[in-house]
Amino acid sequence: MDDLIALISSLPGVDPLTADATSGAPEIAWGDSFFYYDPDRDQPADRRMPFATIVTKDYPGFDTESRLDRPGVFRLNISVGRDAFARLLGYPPAAHAEQPGIDYAVLDRLLPHPVYAVQSWVSVLNPGPDTAELVRSLLTEAHARAMRRHRTTTV
Repeated sequence: MDDLIALISSLPGVDPLTADATSGAPEIAWGDSFFYYDPDRDQPADRRMPFATIVTKDYPGFDTESRLDRPGVFRLNISVGRDAFARLLGYPPAAHAEQPGIDYAVLDRLLPHPVYAVQSWVSVLNPGPDTAELVRSLLTEAHARAMRRHRTTTV
């Protein structure tokens, strides 16, 4: 997880945030990391949308299907866009609810995000040898998309 945080944080213009008591984030989010493209670090909090996150625990009543309560398990989440989502998973994000039997607790495999798949997010629990190259590529693409969106909203 530390290597991923360092990798994502090293991308140009990335403003990383690991939630804690001083960040103003709700306590349930403490320890989770959010990665924003905000090169000047001047975007209002209500206008910032991460392009990737790392979640370290279940959110009871909302997001528990990944079973992040297991020791050492974390989930990398990446916003990939509709086209990439469909290419990667074989169906469009809007059809996610129709996909039966997804095991969101499998390690080192590309999965739809258990809650935000319909918004074109994918996830990988404990990325490792099977997903390392893909994860790097998806993070680079997500960063580039965030840069393009930032340019269009600030021009």
